[in-house]
Amino acid sequence: MVRLFIGLAVGAAWLGAVAPAPAFAQEWPARPVRIIVPLAPGGGGDVFARLLGEELAKRFGQPFVVENRPGGALNIGMRACAESPPDGYTLCLTSSEPIVTNQFLYKSMPFNAETDFEAITLLFFNPIALVTNNTLGVKTIAELVALSKARPGTLSYASFSFPAIHFMDGLKKTAGADWVYVPYRSGNEVVNAVVTGATPIAFLGLANMLGQLRSGLITGIALNAHARSPLFPDLPTLTEAGAEDFPPAWFGLFAPRGAPKPIMARLHAEIVRITGEPAWRQKNFVDRAIVPAVNTPEQFAEFIVRERKIAERIVRESGQQPQ
Repeated sequence: MVRLFIGLAVGAAWLGAVAPAPAFAQEWPARPVRIIVPLAPGGGGDVFARLLGEELAKRFGQPFVVENRPGGALNIGMRACAESPPDGYTLCLTSSEPIVTNQFLYKSMPFNAETDFEAITLLFFNPIALVTNNTLGVKTIAELVALSKARPGTLSYASFSFPAIHFMDGLKKTAGADWVYVPYRSGNEVVNAVVTGATPIAFLGLANMLGQLRSGLITGIALNAHARSPLFPDLPTLTEAGAEDFPPAWFGLFAPRGAPKPIMARLHAEIVRITGEPAWRQKNFVDRAIVPAVNTPEQFAEFIVRERKIAERIVRESGQQPQ
């Protein structure tokens, strides 16, 4: 983790070693660039894609347009990315699932996660919080488990993270909790479901529900992160809450395999500059409860290899059979 946090400085050094870009790279982009997000609008990743796209548009003089392609456990959007021309005019901003986990959950994938994408940069770690509708009246994992036992067959939860789902299933097996998983298309939909009580429990990115947590509509139980959030210092980590944590969720930027390296290097250089600006960093990372982790393409590719090994182990330990 620490090595990744210093990726910004390393990224800057890497850029200094890149040879001057060919003329066609300097002329890019000559038309709008689309950023495919395999989630519905409104979630944390979608919002970040739009914020980054707006800044890139200012600097490159062309629109960077977010195109939402939700569904299929994020596989639909990433298939669209993989099948797009590798000309520098399609980017993909996604969470970790379709890149490191889904290949172990599905017998057939509409793309090859290991060969169909160019890794541009890790963007941020996304601390996810176990939360409930405030009317449940629980404040700890033990209280939540006890309530589920007292109200069998009535509680449900939502999450996009397979490790989080594995965690919740583990509580069902070891602690006798009683709840069912409900799928949603976006973080925004999950937040609405928790607030209304339709699905009163969620393990979701903290960035999706800052306002609801501050107002008390949603109650925070625990945070999957290596440290407490400065925005919610009273919210314990899973470890502090007496539970075993799991690899933190993350979002990264990709392009279809074969995208011109000079263009990708130029894009990466601008992202390093944007995310390194103190005011932008504070507003769009820290104040949104996400942890910056921009690194080089090489570092990102190596990180993904390690993450796949962890994901394979978690899926194997879960006993989940490929569907």
